[in-house]
Amino acid sequence: MIPSFGLAFVAGLLSFLSPCVLPLIPSYVGFLTGLSLPEIERRRGTALAHAVWFVAGFSVIFIALGATASVLGVLLLRSQVWIGRIGGALVVLFGLYLLGILRPAFLMRDWRLDLAHKPVGYLGSAFVGVTFGAAWTPCIGPILGAILTLAAAQASVIHGTALLAVYALGLAIPFVLTALALERFLGWFQRFRRYLGWVDRIAGALLVLLGILLLTDRFTLLAGWLQGLTPEFLRSRL
Repeated sequence: MIPSFGLAFVAGLLSFLSPCVLPLIPSYVGFLTGLSLPEIERRRGTALAHAVWFVAGFSVIFIALGATASVLGVLLLRSQVWIGRIGGALVVLFGLYLLGILRPAFLMRDWRLDLAHKPVGYLGSAFVGVTFGAAWTPCIGPILGAILTLAAAQASVIHGTALLAVYALGLAIPFVLTALALERFLGWFQRFRRYLGWVDRIAGALLVLLGILLLTDRFTLLAGWLQGLTPEFLRSRL
């Protein structure tokens, strides 16, 4: 259980760092708050509140997707082995897509939803978060698809749903921190942007590895080995 949660959190971070999400984060913060950069720096409480409502919006979508995938997996419990194998093949495909080796048409489609005007208030920011979670592909699609596949392969609906909650947390934390310190983020981004291409490569390699483990039914062995390395005081709390 512990390793899969760790993977889900790292997947959320990689989604935030993806080349077609990270450069747009400042625009999202400005769009959500309706404030200029100097105003955001002065009114950080307002920026924080909008960011929290935004991440709450996309978290609801991701958690709902996780619950759906988990329920389907539990209903097909007798076919868990085949779900893992078929899902593993899909995850390998997602990884090869991020590595630029394969470009299947269904992953190249862009279902991004552009909003010309944000609905007013904090609920408006939550609505933008919902549209982000529901429509922003293919940027986060391959990574999200891999975590959904992992959720479907779980024997517990609670565990599968929690995986997507942790994924949403990994995506949410850096966004909220950016809203609190946008000027520092811009400075950091100028230094980091040269490495953006490596984010997809690293994510792709991790997905290929995860897919192979699922395909060969080795993920549980890896999970058991990593859990054995976890300190006892942490295992007792998880």
